[in-house]
Amino acid sequence: MDRHALHQPSSSSSIPATANTIWADASSLLEAACKDLRDGELIHGENFNLYAAMSALEIMDPKMDSGIVNRYCSVDEAIEDGVAPVPISSDKTTDVQCMIDIMDHLLTCEATWHKGHSLAQTVFSCAYLLRPERTTPHALLHSYCKVIRATCKAVISVVSDARTHEEEDLFTMAYGLPLSRDGDERCLSLLNAVEENISRQLRACKAPSSKRKPLEDIEPLQPNPDLEEGYCKALLCRLRFRKHFFHVLTCMRRPQGRGLELARKHIASCISELGIILKSEEFLMSNAYGTCEDGTEDRTTASGHQAIGFDASLNSRISAPTPPRSIKILSWKKAIEYFEKLLHDLDIICSYPLDPSLEDLLRFVAQFQKAQPDLVARAHLQLLLVQDGKLYGRCPMFSLIIRAARLPEVFLHHDIQKNEYVVQLGQLVINMLKILCTNAAWQRRKLGKILQDWRVIYVQQIELAFRKEFGEGSSVSNGENASARILKHILIWVEEQTYWISHRFLVLGFELELYSPSEYCMVYWYLYVVLVRLAEKTHLKMTVSDGSAKQKGKKRKDSPKDLARDTRIPPAILFLQCQICLAEGLTLLLAALRNELMVLQSPSPFNSEHERFIQHFELLQKACIPDHISYPSFKESTSCARFSTLVMYNYFKDAQKIAKEVRNGFSNDPDRLAELRVLEQVAEHNSIALNVICQVGALDPSLKVSFEFIHHPCFATVVVKRS
Repeated sequence: MDRHALHQPSSSSSIPATANTIWADASSLLEAACKDLRDGELIHGENFNLYAAMSALEIMDPKMDSGIVNRYCSVDEAIEDGVAPVPISSDKTTDVQCMIDIMDHLLTCEATWHKGHSLAQTVFSCAYLLRPERTTPHALLHSYCKVIRATCKAVISVVSDARTHEEEDLFTMAYGLPLSRDGDERCLSLLNAVEENISRQLRACKAPSSKRKPLEDIEPLQPNPDLEEGYCKALLCRLRFRKHFFHVLTCMRRPQGRGLELARKHIASCISELGIILKSEEFLMSNAYGTCEDGTEDRTTASGHQAIGFDASLNSRISAPTPPRSIKILSWKKAIEYFEKLLHDLDIICSYPLDPSLEDLLRFVAQFQKAQPDLVARAHLQLLLVQDGKLYGRCPMFSLIIRAARLPEVFLHHDIQKNEYVVQLGQLVINMLKILCTNAAWQRRKLGKILQDWRVIYVQQIELAFRKEFGEGSSVSNGENASARILKHILIWVEEQTYWISHRFLVLGFELELYSPSEYCMVYWYLYVVLVRLAEKTHLKMTVSDGSAKQKGKKRKDSPKDLARDTRIPPAILFLQCQICLAEGLTLLLAALRNELMVLQSPSPFNSEHERFIQHFELLQKACIPDHISYPSFKESTSCARFSTLVMYNYFKDAQKIAKEVRNGFSNDPDRLAELRVLEQVAEHNSIALNVICQVGALDPSLKVSFEFIHHPCFATVVVKRS
């Protein structure tokens, strides 16, 4: 290709050629390039930059696009332009006001970072943090910047070690930022010294004027004595919050939960200081210097004034691998709300007992996740639960499994724990606990994948080993082989746990709004089938542990929905039975609406109902959970549903009755009691709705039926209205 041809000016160019620009017709070059270029190859000029070209387009989520437009080419250029002066101001009053604004804006930046944005464009948009050596003359600013860096480093360590940062890939990226500096380990001692000086000044200015003595070693923060107390209090509460929050992070990282009690004390102090910070707003706004930010809702400081020393574009060029875009920092009040919730979640984690059963622990984590804790809280929970392959770093997984399978403690040190399949089972339990600490979307996806692992270890390893070593007819009598007894109990527990995971997988689909109303029928049907199996396996585990499995196995052939009549059924089984009745009732109600009133029939132009069934339950089907369950069996179960049958046997009334009767069994479990009350509400509303539909549904075409999750996140409430 003749390069000289490119320098011929184009006669049709609307932009005249100059000394620096020469226009040429590149058509022939492009045609030739199209013939020669292979997939993945690019033709470009010498001045082309792929990173800059990608950054010219705004794509995807703002978290992924952090901003290329910037005022300065480097931090040093920004500092030379006066972005981060030291001292902040020659006027001491203004200096104190600016310092408080910096503290507040750093708090909002930290909360924004926790929410998943880049560290480089949130906390480290502060020029003072990027050049730590410059803050040395300003003791307050220097000590505060040190504790901010140490806090960021501690949070990154927690999230990285827990490996939950895969949810937010940007969270742990440090981009070469100065997270560690010599002397940062002394951040608390420097902060304490500054705090003590301000505390002494506060005591001095609060003393009656008649008793005040001139103290040469106490220099006031600023010259106005009427404002001194307010500024001292505003600074102290911010410094103390920082100190206590750093203590929370360090105490929660102590092995085996040894620092949890102390962490709770610091959490209480943090919450108290946040309350004082909020109260300082009125004082700071009334004495704010200069002009304030527009819009009180979006302001990032208590005073409403824009903080000095920040530029979100300072690090935009080192924010690879993503094309940069500007981000929106949380408001000051939203940041405080975030930290209040974070501290509340951490307090819940710290207050939980360190020796729970696996069943109670799984229920606690599931309940904890309902509050939608953020990444930092979930990372702390995961690291606390799993330490050195043990629960809380104390209880070996085999011991946890033995207790979960309801075996006597005499088997805790049995040699069977060295078998490969038992070791693998312990690793599955560890993986499950880690997965349950991730966000809902990741959790559901990972739970669906590990179901096959649980099924494989049940069918191909433990069950096979049991049959190979002890035969089909092994009993659980007192005289039998101890290994046979352990394996038989573990087999039952593994199957129960597999159905628990399946139940969790289906319930998370509701929380993530993955099901459309036209798919509720198949979802509730599958949930009903899984709940039935879960109730069966849980009941079998309980009866085997009581030594009555043989008699129960021969005598009982009833389905779990008939178990409510047996007064000996444990409350845990009746709790599941209540959910079974609700799931079955909703399945048949939805099927009857489709069969008789032609409601909720929305055929998709893209996929059939069978295909949607496979899409939703493919992971369960691959793991054969449950056995012999398929789309034809769903159609067979629901094709004959009629309102006449539903009225004769009202499953919602059964659920309501069980919910009332089983309350006494959970008198010491407030979470279960609360859910029972909600289930009872759903059952009562749905029972009434069913009666209304049966009486006037076919006669009144204006009757509209909808399903809303106004009481329970999983079991819908039937709403009947006239259009």
